[in-house]
Amino acid sequence: MAPHNDAPSPSGSYTAGFNRMPYRPTVTSSLMTGHLNSMEPHSPLSSSYSTTSESSDFHVTRPLVPGVYVPTMCFFEEGTEDVDTDTIARHAVRLARAGVTGLATQGSNGEAVHLTHSERQLVTATTRKALNESGFAHMPIIVGCGSQSTRETIQLCREGWEAGGDYALVLPPSYYAPLFAPASETVVSYFTAVADASPLPIIIYNFPGAVGGLDLSSDIIVGLSEHPNIVGVKLTCGNTGKLNRVVAATRNKNKNADPAKPDFLVLAGSADFTIQSLVVGGHGILAGLANIAPKACIKTMELFNQGKMADAQAMQEVVAQGDWTAIQGGVVGVKSGLQGWMGYGGDARSPLPRPSGEQARKWKEGFRDLVLLEKSL
Repeated sequence: MAPHNDAPSPSGSYTAGFNRMPYRPTVTSSLMTGHLNSMEPHSPLSSSYSTTSESSDFHVTRPLVPGVYVPTMCFFEEGTEDVDTDTIARHAVRLARAGVTGLATQGSNGEAVHLTHSERQLVTATTRKALNESGFAHMPIIVGCGSQSTRETIQLCREGWEAGGDYALVLPPSYYAPLFAPASETVVSYFTAVADASPLPIIIYNFPGAVGGLDLSSDIIVGLSEHPNIVGVKLTCGNTGKLNRVVAATRNKNKNADPAKPDFLVLAGSADFTIQSLVVGGHGILAGLANIAPKACIKTMELFNQGKMADAQAMQEVVAQGDWTAIQGGVVGVKSGLQGWMGYGGDARSPLPRPSGEQARKWKEGFRDLVLLEKSL
């Protein structure tokens, strides 16, 4: 994952305003009792998995702590492409039993861009219920809520809260980036307005590859960290210098901070620089590779934290090589790897292509060393 420039967002001459909409939930979401409640029509979602749950299990305090977080996959039924909640539930429990710290729904690995609002809620509610019923009610769920408008992003945050999410992962808008105000003013205003109105605490998602190259500087991230409802950042830019600056600046604000419960969680966005991020003070990873090898990702962190650097480096080499296969294949390749090695995964939703037999064999082979390591742990 090549580093990106630690530079301000694109400048322009347009300043956008927004009327803030404070959120005052007065009713219990119907998702908690197994029904979909959406503002837009939705496609049939066939599954035998019930999303019934008690509201008291949905909204409890689940702090963010250092560790391995996994942006989970969204699975679809063969033929219909309906959301496969059975597999979503089983996959979430498999990851939890492996020992991960938390899960994230509606990320790029979760094909959020392919889902309706109601489907997004269903995936999160299914994940929450599966965790609760399997003894992992303490595990936080981060919900991807980024959108191009401030208004819809706030709506997604509210819907994520209703579905049982604990935190919102938010990308900056980018479609009209050439019209943004100078010095990242539009981006700062966007995150501030969303954080003001969201019932979920916000985690900034800096992923230039997903937003046309827009790369938030460490100054912007540190400034946004001052907001009481902005609690962390995921850095998929690969810039460990930026990560170090953010960790140092946010840690130094509270001299009595508990390292086990940082005030501002700083996560690397890819498993291939896990150790590098830990060396400069990072708190862990939020990485798609952990869908295939959660134990290997966890063990890499554990070895580093135990001071076993040679062992950690050796394991990081296997993880990084496996992550290269995941980076090249994207969500299609990771699903293919899951199917090849774990017996489930299926295909991504159209228009993403189905892998050919040759591609599937190539991706399976690319994950071989990683999966063998995973099975040994």
